[in-house]
Amino acid sequence: MSQNIEMEARLWEYIDGIAKPEERSVIEALIQTQQEWREKYQEMVALHQDLQEHLELEAPSLRFTKNVMEEIARLHIAPATSTYINKKIIYGIAGFFITLIVGFVIYAIAQIDWSSGSGSGGFEWNRIDFSGIFNNQFVNIFMMVNIVLGLMLFDRYLTAQKKNWKKQAS
Repeated sequence: MSQNIEMEARLWEYIDGIAKPEERSVIEALIQTQQEWREKYQEMVALHQDLQEHLELEAPSLRFTKNVMEEIARLHIAPATSTYINKKIIYGIAGFFITLIVGFVIYAIAQIDWSSGSGSGGFEWNRIDFSGIFNNQFVNIFMMVNIVLGLMLFDRYLTAQKKNWKKQAS
């Protein structure tokens, strides 16, 4: 049985043209000299030709994409996030971070030594020592996270404004 399978595999390689040149010459010699190889080869060539002549590949209909999209539209689609996220919670979190940032700014202003100013009446920012405020690694990481969150909030606000502008234009 395994010889029959091996013979078929070698013949298919020969018929498909993927056999190596030395293998092709061996298979041609076996087809010419052995009756079993010749019969199997003729049977496989007939099958190969029959498949090429009568097998047609089916193409999808012209409305295939539209049909798929209509089926998807019939399914229950998850609601938009605005319907299941409580906006009061989002505003509360934003208020917390804004309060924290304002607190940091007030703390920084309170740490300024106002008596070190020059007598010219102008305020010199380069004479302020910020190292007491921003030398802690935790404070630096916290400030970076707050800046990123603030930028994300600003991006979300601009995206909402852009959607509103598109609605008004159409």
